Amino acid sequence: MSHVCIRFRIAWLFVAVSVLAVACIFLPQAPLHAVATDSNANCLIATGPVDAAVEAVYVLDALTGDLKAAVVSKRQPGFQAQYVRNILADFQLEQGKKPSFLMVTGIADIARSPGGVRPASSLVYVAEVNTGVLCAYVIPWSPEAHAADKPITAALMPWGMWKFRTAAVRE
Repeated sequence: MSHVCIRFRIAWLFVAVSVLAVACIFLPQAPLHAVATDSNANCLIATGPVDAAVEAVYVLDALTGDLKAAVVSKRQPGFQAQYVRNILADFQLEQGKKPSFLMVTGIADIARSPGGVRPASSLVYVAEVNTGVLCAYVIPWSPEAHAADKPITAALMPWGMWKFRTAAVRE
């Protein structure tokens, strides 16, 4: 009797492993994407995909308002593409008021512009909590230039603005 139970259990184990193997072969596999963010009082940093093979690192200097992005080279150590924009004017800050920023990235499938440059596959969102304004920025990405390891220096493009708070903030 125990030999029959052992064989029955082995058969079921074989069936379960076979079903899982077939499922792994035929079910679509979703890519795993991870981003990272961190900050302190004066500097915010985040990562986000530029295309399927590479990501950008975004750094916001909260003291100067300089938002910078960089993409590593495919062929040699270092950064092949660099982008910059001073974002202070985008937030309608009161004169003398210190900005308070938050920053994250998100996925976006934006169509290629007529000029041939397409936006990266992610946006960087920067919120200024005193004004209640959120702005989105995108990298004007050229996969051809990246594949050729051609150095790029360009401006980050503003993609949208949203006033998420309409009530005045009192301190």
